[in-house]
Amino acid sequence: MFAKVIIDQDAKALDKIFEYIIPDNLDIDVGMRVYVPFGNRVLQGFVVGVEETCEYDENKLKKIISKIDDFSAIKKELLALMEFMSKKNHLKLASILRLFIPAEMREGKVKELFETHYILNNDVEINLSKNAIKQQSIVDFMKNNDYQASSTQLSQFGYGAIKGLLDKNIIIKEKRETKRTPFVISSERKNIKLNQSQIHAIETMTEDKTYLLHGVTGSGKTEVYMNLIEKVLSNGKNAIMLVPEISLTPQIMSNFKARFGEAVALLHSGLSAGERFDEWKRLFSGEARIAIGARSAIFAPIENIGVIIIDEEHEQSYISESNPRFDTHDVAQFRARYNKCPLILGSATPSIESYEKAKLGEYQLIELPTRANGKELPKIQIIDMMNEIRTGNSGIFSNQLLADLVNVVNNKKQAMIFINRRGYSSFMRCRDCGYIAKCIDCDVSLVYHREDNRLKCHYCGKQYKVLTRCPKCNSENIKHGAVGTEQIVTKLKEYFPDVKILRMDNDTTTIKNSHQKILNEFKNSLPGILVGTQMIAKGHDFENVVLVGIVDADQSLYHADYRSTERTFQLITQVSGRAGRSENEGKVVLQTYSPRHYVYKFAANYDYKGFFRKEENIRQTAQFPPFTRILRILFADHDENYVRELLKVCYTEIEKLKEKYGDDIIYLDAMKSPIKRIQDKYRYQIMMRFKLDKADEIEEDVFNIVDKSSKTSVFFEVNPQNLS
Repeated sequence: MFAKVIIDQDAKALDKIFEYIIPDNLDIDVGMRVYVPFGNRVLQGFVVGVEETCEYDENKLKKIISKIDDFSAIKKELLALMEFMSKKNHLKLASILRLFIPAEMREGKVKELFETHYILNNDVEINLSKNAIKQQSIVDFMKNNDYQASSTQLSQFGYGAIKGLLDKNIIIKEKRETKRTPFVISSERKNIKLNQSQIHAIETMTEDKTYLLHGVTGSGKTEVYMNLIEKVLSNGKNAIMLVPEISLTPQIMSNFKARFGEAVALLHSGLSAGERFDEWKRLFSGEARIAIGARSAIFAPIENIGVIIIDEEHEQSYISESNPRFDTHDVAQFRARYNKCPLILGSATPSIESYEKAKLGEYQLIELPTRANGKELPKIQIIDMMNEIRTGNSGIFSNQLLADLVNVVNNKKQAMIFINRRGYSSFMRCRDCGYIAKCIDCDVSLVYHREDNRLKCHYCGKQYKVLTRCPKCNSENIKHGAVGTEQIVTKLKEYFPDVKILRMDNDTTTIKNSHQKILNEFKNSLPGILVGTQMIAKGHDFENVVLVGIVDADQSLYHADYRSTERTFQLITQVSGRAGRSENEGKVVLQTYSPRHYVYKFAANYDYKGFFRKEENIRQTAQFPPFTRILRILFADHDENYVRELLKVCYTEIEKLKEKYGDDIIYLDAMKSPIKRIQDKYRYQIMMRFKLDKADEIEEDVFNIVDKSSKTSVFFEVNPQNLS
């Protein structure tokens, strides 16, 4: 027998299938991990096929050395997914397979955890002397605790008593596997009466197709999800539920644990290596039947899937922007088709692409037009910050927002302040000569973090001393850039010194379970103010939040990106939805320097359909997705001359495609990336835009051209979420 093996190495030259002889003493199956000889090395590999015959000369083939596991770590569905992703996303096979198992398991850094337990030996008659008081206490304890105990539990009786019982064979020692379970704050199961819209959604979303669940913030989408999963489990099937941010998983997990108990497993990068391995194994074995997590949970090793749910489907975090690059929606579509189950895409602000597909009938649109509690959505008040400056207020907060915050504090309620920029200020610049502190490895300005008194690069993580004088002209006249979350908190503490003010961003959530601790602390703070980035903008449900302040609504509006208005509308709508989710009426104060921009008019009225029609018209006229497709080919290398020459070679060949496809290629150009250097790698790119009916053909031709020209990794992005 012969095995087809993919070597676990992320190298272009090894991106193919190799054949090995299966020794008679090894029982090898598809999906297993094995050790194989490769040149003068021993490498790990994945078995993707077992055949009775081989394509090459058998005498030249080497034998598999050994199995790594006693089971097939990669299930057949995921092997089929590997083939799909390789073709769809033009990815290396080993890079895809690595997505399917915990990284620490691949590296041999994690395995099952066993603890020593003691049990009573039922084959031995217990006959202790009256003086063996401690030994009798252990026996009584174990009889009252299902005849088993850990060494920690028995340590209170003393090691001598334990050893005495072991010597008499009255108790025996055994090892049992113990699970490292992620910490979840427990909650009580709520008995919620569904409204007619929710009931209709649950009864409708049962067929083998894709549904777009468009529900306003607070419309009870999570309750719909849980009811759908409950039906799926009762039919003997399993489920995958995705959320866009790790910060959302504590609340989701709390609700799901209350409803489904140990059937739920959590998968995301915030877990420890042991927790991630044990949760993966619970799903793999079928012990857990619901996988919940961020993007990576779409690769959960479960079979017989009855429903896949992507909550907040519009979020760009579902698009992987690092190698391997893929769109979670594509993977979910494949797994849903493979399992013949419904795929649910839920959002209060669906992506333009998804809503267009619903409009064309490719997705079925289901709507939840009102809040589950019957309350109105919070009123959004737009504040013109230019007027504030004209009236003498040049501070961060408008007079209206400060007045509303005072009311919140006086009434012992809660507020959330949103600004999508962390740190204290976005840059430090010399007022005299214009010098801006930049990272030596990345072509970006450094962000000032006052808490650490450091300048930090948000791309590579390097840290630098804070500027006290300009290194170029020696001036002490240093200016700070735009405000971030740190500065917001500092200013709020000046206004409200006795109020609990918390901050939630990438800097405050680096420690394990920090998301959960911050959210729990905020929940129990009355009055309280939570300041945060987009981490706080979606999914969270706090009954005492009556005010949301959006400090710099324009921040995402003027990016050089065709999605900038869409993202601005989504962020405003999502963060506004955090207010007034219970009996308390909610309010939103939106601060902007461009109050007449059309995006604010639609956002203030929660008019998604109006915004969609406007955006659809703009994109159709300008020929942008979803009416065309964008392909970005990103070249990156430490040697700028090499990457520039490679770009020229590829561009020259790609340019010839214009003769073949004519007007189907709408745009083609080569250029430096907007951020020219990241982590000391120079970045150049080719940007293409082409019509949909020829898109797959053009892509395939481009892939072939680049593969022939390049000896290094080149990244392809379809409709990239971030053009920087």
